[in-house]
Amino acid sequence: MQRKRYTPGRTGSTARTAVVLALGLGLGIGLTGCSSGTPADDIAVDAKAGPAAAVAPPGRYRTLFEPCGAVPQATLKDLLPGAAALADAERDKAYRGVASVTYDTDRRVGCTWKADTPDISHRLALDIERVVSYDTAVSDDDRAQEVYVRKQLAAGIPLPPTAPPTTAPPATTPPTTTPSAPVSPGSPTASGPVPGATQAAAGTAGAETKPGDAAGAPSGKPPAGATAPSSGATPSGPSPTGLEPRVLPGLGNVAYLDDTLSTVGANGHQRAVSVVFRTSNVIVTVSYREQTTGLAEAPDSAELQEKARNLARLLAERLEE
Repeated sequence: MQRKRYTPGRTGSTARTAVVLALGLGLGIGLTGCSSGTPADDIAVDAKAGPAAAVAPPGRYRTLFEPCGAVPQATLKDLLPGAAALADAERDKAYRGVASVTYDTDRRVGCTWKADTPDISHRLALDIERVVSYDTAVSDDDRAQEVYVRKQLAAGIPLPPTAPPTTAPPATTPPTTTPSAPVSPGSPTASGPVPGATQAAAGTAGAETKPGDAAGAPSGKPPAGATAPSSGATPSGPSPTGLEPRVLPGLGNVAYLDDTLSTVGANGHQRAVSVVFRTSNVIVTVSYREQTTGLAEAPDSAELQEKARNLARLLAERLEE
């Protein structure tokens, strides 16, 4: 009987094919298992992370306007009356102003103007600061308010009082009384004086003290060494004129005005008025100064305050654009 010829490699290729198929199935199962396990791992990590921390909101302003061009020329003519007498080139230079040197014009800008004559000089300065909080838990507006409060306290202007929280008055329990035993007329008891002596006792007590009098002093007379208060008495010190350094309502979110008068040289006077206000995370300072020499009168407070406030309102409107 003739045997079948053995062909090398046939059985081996079949075996190799089976091994490849088995490995492929194994790898497929492994890959499927890895891909299916990845989302579960991600979900577990996210669940452990918890909610994200709240971040304070940013301020309203990201940039600042150019200060030297923010004041109209008509306003500058009113604030710098001495510039009208200057030569054309000097007058144009005075109205153009000088920009302040800053390292970041998106954070702080400023400008100054001045006009001098032999008897009087004027100086105007703007300082505009954009406050940024680097604490994610503190907003730009809150940080700007902290800066503003420091400026106001440094000027010696107290902060407006805050109303105390209202609380309900404590409940009171009416006093308990015990009925007294009946007594016979005319006999003294522990519960009260003898009837008929009440009026005499009341009259004696009224002659000794009254509400508001010192103990032991006769009625209507102050004790020895005391001065009776006058009904029309007023607190000592100068009477208010309405031009004192104060908080200004209706300008930005918060605002205040400072006014100081000083002497310069032998006969000169200088008055400096500052108006500071905050709008969101921007703080604007308007400084207006007038100086007189010789026999000229001291600068008028009402006039300088009005001009500084008008310019501050104009800049507040510019920020609202």
